[in-house]
Amino acid sequence: MTSFNEIIEKSIIDNWDLDALTDYKGITLQFHDVARKIEKLHIMFENSGVQRGDKIALCGRNSAHWAVAFLATLTYGAVAVPILHEFTPEQIHNIVNHSESKILFVGDIVATQVDATKMPALEGIINIPDYSLALSRTDKLTYAREHLNEMFGRKYPKYFRRQHVSYYHEQRPDELALINYTSGTTGFSKGVMIPYRAMWGNYDFAVNVLGKVLRRGDRVISILPMAHMYGMAFEFIFEFLQGCHIFYLTRIPSPAIIAQAFADVQPQIIIAVPLVIEKIIRKKVFPKLQTGKVRLLRNIPLINKKVEEKICEQVKQAFGGKFYEIIIGGAAFNQEVEQFLHRINFPYTVGYGATECAPIICYADYQSFVPGSCGRAVVHMEVKIDSPDPANVPGEILARGTNVMLGYYKNEEATRQTIDKDGWYHTGDLGTMDSYGNVFIKGRSKNMLLGPSGQNIYPEEIEDRLNSMPLVVESVVVQRDTKLVGLVYPDFDEAKNMGIGKADIEAQMQQNMQDLNATQPAYCKLSAIEIQNTEFEKTPKKSIKRYMYK
Repeated sequence: MTSFNEIIEKSIIDNWDLDALTDYKGITLQFHDVARKIEKLHIMFENSGVQRGDKIALCGRNSAHWAVAFLATLTYGAVAVPILHEFTPEQIHNIVNHSESKILFVGDIVATQVDATKMPALEGIINIPDYSLALSRTDKLTYAREHLNEMFGRKYPKYFRRQHVSYYHEQRPDELALINYTSGTTGFSKGVMIPYRAMWGNYDFAVNVLGKVLRRGDRVISILPMAHMYGMAFEFIFEFLQGCHIFYLTRIPSPAIIAQAFADVQPQIIIAVPLVIEKIIRKKVFPKLQTGKVRLLRNIPLINKKVEEKICEQVKQAFGGKFYEIIIGGAAFNQEVEQFLHRINFPYTVGYGATECAPIICYADYQSFVPGSCGRAVVHMEVKIDSPDPANVPGEILARGTNVMLGYYKNEEATRQTIDKDGWYHTGDLGTMDSYGNVFIKGRSKNMLLGPSGQNIYPEEIEDRLNSMPLVVESVVVQRDTKLVGLVYPDFDEAKNMGIGKADIEAQMQQNMQDLNATQPAYCKLSAIEIQNTEFEKTPKKSIKRYMYK
């Protein structure tokens, strides 16, 4: 196995004069610019006393300079600690302290939020936009930053060229590459230790399934946070190593900004969480299907096929029109939206993964993907269902192989509870598997509720139905005593457009509950729907923080 840093080195040398990283509506760095900046950061690390294996944390919005700082950390032989910029200052301080990070890179917003006095072991804070020092607690670091250009000039008196690119290669497969703290809908964050073999396993999987689709110079958009393993592995690392050109949406990606970026960049592949896709489909596509003319045409079999082809083409255009497929992961996909995409033959697929597998576990190309599933076990991984009848009785999904983490940082007990003696990672998710190996997720085991006679209730399945009903944006099903209650955040914008008020929304929710209950077994029926006036609190991965709702 080639060392991971050798693959980074090779990509930089082979793609020297190509565009690498662009901040959408901002700067573009070519591969040789990336190499030059990495070299400068290495000189700064070395002269400020950073050792191989030291932890370097990064916290800020996605940007070209974030990507460079991350690559510089790995290629130096240090351990990266990517932190989601949506975390609270207290969470950021905790992660920096728990990981024993020596240096913290911060984005411009995070820079104003963190308090250095709460991170006493930190030697310095570096601003991501220009790598200036926000804080230095050692003379070595101050000197290294102030004399950086001079040191670089002394080391490379003529020019910095391809042949000068040489990175730390002595990694063993099990050597620690990064610690990724889970956002965790349980309200407790764990530091997942990702070894180099897991980074390589995910990269090799992507080469196997997308190597022919994505080539040098192809363009992609990075929407998901790079501090999350899904965004990092499949919107950054794989593409960078393929010689692709990555565009970062540096501001909060509202649907309008995303739509504009898709039109401008026309990405070759799209990686997304369900929420992004569902919002675009619900706001841009479904309203057009409700017009009388379209409804009429869709009822005529021969014409319907043509109408659906045209609809499919329009949906593709909403995402730039050039992509091979959209890969959806990170959370459950709404069944109504999925069935619609399947019906119009839209090129989408749903994958399955976990931070603990850096992240990929299951995937299938859209051409062989079975709707409702999340694909099959990927190369380097095996998957089984802990159930006496995996095809019919849901059991915990277990995964084993190259991509599995080393464990949780400084938490042996949690590691023992999650990885068993045979190396199986216990995902905490429940699912079934058909005879072809397709995995179907039924819910998270820790979200499972017990019915009055001990029946298993999967709230996600009820929520999925509820979310497809009129005026419902999102919902959470909770259990009070033995009764189920649906908490619903309604589509207030839509209600306003329709000119209806609070009483009408409440009446619609009562109707929704009646319609929903008509499709549910007795133990899954809702006893009430309660309206929430604000969106549910979410993790950065856009999962609802269920533990906050009772």
